[in-house]
Amino acid sequence: MKKRFLAAALVLCMTAGLGACGGTEETNTEPEEIQVFIAASLNTVMTELAEKYKEEHPEVKIVYNADSSGTLLTQIEEGYACDIFFSASQKQMDQLEQDGLIVEGTRRNVVNNQVVLLTLKDSETKVTGLNNLQEAKSIALAGGSVPVGKYTRQALVNMGILPQAEDVSKITTQEVSEGLGGVEISEQDNVSKALTAVTEGACEVGTTYYSDTYGYEDKVKILETVGYDLTGDVIYPICRVKNQEADKAQEEAAQDFLEYVLSDEAKEVFENYYFDTNVE
Repeated sequence: MKKRFLAAALVLCMTAGLGACGGTEETNTEPEEIQVFIAASLNTVMTELAEKYKEEHPEVKIVYNADSSGTLLTQIEEGYACDIFFSASQKQMDQLEQDGLIVEGTRRNVVNNQVVLLTLKDSETKVTGLNNLQEAKSIALAGGSVPVGKYTRQALVNMGILPQAEDVSKITTQEVSEGLGGVEISEQDNVSKALTAVTEGACEVGTTYYSDTYGYEDKVKILETVGYDLTGDVIYPICRVKNQEADKAQEEAAQDFLEYVLSDEAKEVFENYYFDTNVE
């Protein structure tokens, strides 16, 4: 009986680890968690990158918060814990830098994208591009604070469809509708919702990013890929954010993941999702 008791105790000791049996070493099984705020249009590609990164770094847990860049910026400014910000526009990153919230030397441009006007494959729309957008029965358009909404407005201004504005992001959805002859516009909170409005048939056409059409090739038809001459470059910058709640290990994990996002391996993944990585 005594031998059985000793054997059972040994098993318990091995299972619990040295720390539970009077040893001096302890194993920390909790992964280091980093908070990464990403533009909604990055959700799919960044999910794959997180999975690939996890294979080599199981000790790190990446938690994504995906939304419009404007919403994410507001959350950071309000004090939400964030280690990395990956924006779909320079405007929000510029503001974050003015706020003094960027870790010095970590801001980098990662990818470029393009705005596209799309509809369903079997749509009978008369719209062929932005030049006759007023012929749409309904349009899914992100608000001006959302990068894709801002870029769409910029293109319409440059085409002379909308009047010049000092800040095109301030052009309201109602003003866009009036500029297009009163067409019905469904304002969306982010680019993913604009895509959903089209793919579910709630709107006849809508503007999203080229990268958002990944996986929907059999469902949507691109009516126009809007040139950079109309929208300007659609650059996505990334940075580390000053997180007062992060310890040294968390800061190091955030820096390592940021460097992975900038790596050649990550570039191949971005290109698979229709992003342009030639941003130098």
